[in-house]
Amino acid sequence: MKKITTDELQNRIESGEQLRIVDVREADEVAAGMIPGAIHIPLGEIADRAGEFESSQPYYLVCRSGARSGRATEFLQAQGIDVTNVEGGMLNWNGETQA
Repeated sequence: MKKITTDELQNRIESGEQLRIVDVREADEVAAGMIPGAIHIPLGEIADRAGEFESSQPYYLVCRSGARSGRATEFLQAQGIDVTNVEGGMLNWNGETQA
């Protein structure tokens, strides 16, 4: 499974890269804040919505800590999608834990 740290992801965003970031947390978690530009597809909808992912485009999946996005990453990789798990998730993004 491909992984990226939150610091690496933030550096790429700040350098102007247009990244496809998918937040797989639940709606109540997303209401507290998301990475700018991210789209919301809850983990429970990933299988049903896998057809929305373009196989020719890379995606970065994020959740609270990296566990749920890791499961989504494994599933989508098996579908032939280029996905990378954001290690530490929103906890690291918000500086609540160390990367």
